[in-house]
Amino acid sequence: QAPIKATCEDMSCKTGFPEDVHSAVVSRSVHGGQPLLNVRFRSCDGNKKIHFGSSEPEDFRVGEDGVVYAERSFQLSAEPTEFVVSAQDKETQEEWQMRVKLTPEPAFAGASEKDQKKIEDIVFPWQQYKHSSPLKRQKRDWVIPPINLPENSRGPFPQELVRIRSDRDKSLSLRYSVTGPGADQPPTGIFIINPISGQLSVTKPLDREQIASFHLRAHAVDVNGNQVENPIDIVINVIDMNDNRPEFLHQVWNGTVPEGSKPGTYVMTVTAIDADDPNAQNGMLRYRILSQAPSSPSPNMFTINNETGDIITVAAGLDREKVQQYTLIIQATDMEGNPTYGLSNTATAVITVTDVNDNPPEFTAMTFYGEVPENRVDVIVANLTVTDKDQPHTPAWNAMYRMTGGDPTGRFTILTDPNSNDGLVTVVKPIDFETNRMFVLTVAAENQVPLAKGIQHPPQSTATVSITVIDVNESPYFVPNPKLVRQEEGLLAGSMLTTFTAQDPDRYMQQTSLRYSKLSDPANWLKIDPVNGQITTTAVLDRESIYVQNNMYNATFLASDNGIPPMSGTGTLQIYLLDINDNAPQVNPKEATTCETLQPNAINITAVDPDIDPNAGPFAFELPDTPASIKRNWTIVRISGDHAQLSLRIRFLEAGIYDVPIVITDSGNPHASSTSVLKVKVCQCDINGDCTDVDRIVGAGLGTGAIIAILLCIIILLILVLMFVVWMKRRDKERQAKQLLIDPEDDVRDNILKYDEEGGGEEDQDYDLSQLQQPDTVEPDAIKPVGIRRLDERPIHAEPQYPVRSAAPHPGDIGDFINEGLKAADNDPTAPPYDSLLVFDYEGSGSTAGSLSSLNSSSSGGEQDYDYLNDWGPRFKKLADMYGGGDD
Repeated sequence: QAPIKATCEDMSCKTGFPEDVHSAVVSRSVHGGQPLLNVRFRSCDGNKKIHFGSSEPEDFRVGEDGVVYAERSFQLSAEPTEFVVSAQDKETQEEWQMRVKLTPEPAFAGASEKDQKKIEDIVFPWQQYKHSSPLKRQKRDWVIPPINLPENSRGPFPQELVRIRSDRDKSLSLRYSVTGPGADQPPTGIFIINPISGQLSVTKPLDREQIASFHLRAHAVDVNGNQVENPIDIVINVIDMNDNRPEFLHQVWNGTVPEGSKPGTYVMTVTAIDADDPNAQNGMLRYRILSQAPSSPSPNMFTINNETGDIITVAAGLDREKVQQYTLIIQATDMEGNPTYGLSNTATAVITVTDVNDNPPEFTAMTFYGEVPENRVDVIVANLTVTDKDQPHTPAWNAMYRMTGGDPTGRFTILTDPNSNDGLVTVVKPIDFETNRMFVLTVAAENQVPLAKGIQHPPQSTATVSITVIDVNESPYFVPNPKLVRQEEGLLAGSMLTTFTAQDPDRYMQQTSLRYSKLSDPANWLKIDPVNGQITTTAVLDRESIYVQNNMYNATFLASDNGIPPMSGTGTLQIYLLDINDNAPQVNPKEATTCETLQPNAINITAVDPDIDPNAGPFAFELPDTPASIKRNWTIVRISGDHAQLSLRIRFLEAGIYDVPIVITDSGNPHASSTSVLKVKVCQCDINGDCTDVDRIVGAGLGTGAIIAILLCIIILLILVLMFVVWMKRRDKERQAKQLLIDPEDDVRDNILKYDEEGGGEEDQDYDLSQLQQPDTVEPDAIKPVGIRRLDERPIHAEPQYPVRSAAPHPGDIGDFINEGLKAADNDPTAPPYDSLLVFDYEGSGSTAGSLSSLNSSSSGGEQDYDYLNDWGPRFKKLADMYGGGDD
């Protein structure tokens, strides 16, 4: 390395830059953030707060410590680069400037072994000390150029770089140290310094790709640790070596190019990067194509820009139908492509030839055939097949079919099957066999995109389609349909109205004549002859019928043939009924109310006539001559063609209901009139004209209060019924829940129980069977009437009370009842053996009943007195009449 030079001059203390122009030698390649030099600013009082700035802030930045950094990466030109560094006092705003001139150092060509052993010295500048002695000379600050150190050095290590020395080491014992990244800051230990000799060394190889430069600061202190020199900055630049191969961003690159492209068509760009310095030859890449597969139609179909990596076509003849894809091996070499010294790497470029419409669709046949039954729509009658060499399912392959002739009425359309690309000839309008028996269509096939320039459609892109129409049995049709007939109402039953016939469109089929029938006749007024279609009436036609809407009556008839299969058609007969004056007018409303005194409270009435003009209004209103009281008590005045007013003629009419006949005559020719009775309720009125004599008016309906009371009664009755049903169900559940078996002590089978009277004879068949099941339900004697009792009745005196048996078991439990009794008998050790005499029950002696053998026949009944039967109630009345009535 060249020795570092510096100049100095004697001067007294003066605030500002030590010199007006500062020159420095730096490396030609400058990286962003790289420290370049250190400018010194002298402050005599030491308390000023100085802010540094640069005239080229986009290129250079000055730190607060005076170190100049590069803002971006760039190459210094051969000419010196100049810019101005300014310093400003933040308090007084005083400003100082200094011009900086940067000169690029010569290219690093290495040093001889002898030069490497020569270690240069860096001497600390002289410094002014504040003592009572007069001012001493001060040496100007050193301008130390960066130290350039190649990366990947093989050593030996530690390798000496420079020696830091102070002029004061002759009089003082000094200690040297370095600080900064690479020394005492991460990565630590890369640079070390001998504290005694100041020898600065590197301990291991450097890697420019990790750290491109190091910014260190050297210090000199005495043995007590006092600073004796200002720190100096040392910049160490790592010189790049070609130790990295180019690397492609992708190992496989994909691109496309349309077939038939002209030479020079851009295809794609491949990119590789090199971790070495891109501004040096180590990082300057060059590209080339090593191979192309396949090599058809030419081995050099593509070329690549050796600097940018752009791939373009250089030969014509790209045809997707022949070669769909090309594979290129691309090589990137650094050292500007030097094959001897450069490092290389390869990647694969896959170029797909995209399809263009250079092949028109061609029909597989010149004529296609199909058939369709007449009157059918949405039916595919023929499939048109084409071939296309372009890429399937692309706009250049998808076919569109166009009919150029043979279908002037638009009865067919051709759809495209998206999967097979076939043309589907479809019927969209019904075809009549009797009109057209065959169609011959001319069809042209095209693609969704136009053909490439210079390509024409061949004759195979056009074909004909022959379609045969099949005759089928068609439905008859009425002519005209609907048929309108104008007829006056009142036409009598049995009258011939019109003839409504149909036609059969099948002129080429042999079948018998049509048969007619009635399909819809709402009023049942018509009938049709099944052979000739003659329509006659079966009832009187009435325009005022509810089945007539807007004077129109509609009936539907059916015509059927005997074809295979049989077909039928419907026709509608519309009868427009002309009005005749067949209805007399009526009064509306039928009831009215007025006051019993002559007051301005006339009754407005309206004449209603179902007929229409000219057989309706205006109407004439009058009162009849008889009875005479009508005209004496009432008067009527017409106020319009349809309305009149009825009012009292006398001053007072007793309250009540009066029937007032009114004669109404319409304007028809001849006139029609009727006498309508208006029921008038005459009542007492208040001053407002409202009825107050309510008692005289008989109400025909129930009031609101009565209706509400009835509804409440019904609701209460339903609630009672529901409660009774719930109670009965609960009672049944309680009965079923009782114990099925009873203890032997509670058995009452040895007692005579009263179940109930037998009844009044054969006519009394309404037996209460529940009395036979529940002995406890026998009604007490207290409610029995006093009289002669039957001999078999229970005596009135007190009887022993026995526990009541449980309710009769459910039929489903009888089997369990028997099994449990059997099991109890088998397990009873006191039970007698099967062959012993068993006594089941004993009723005792002294029975009041005689022996059954002592009973006489009915012939001796005359000796008995049966009068007491009359006291037994109505059920024994028949028996008392038979035995206690004497000879009768």
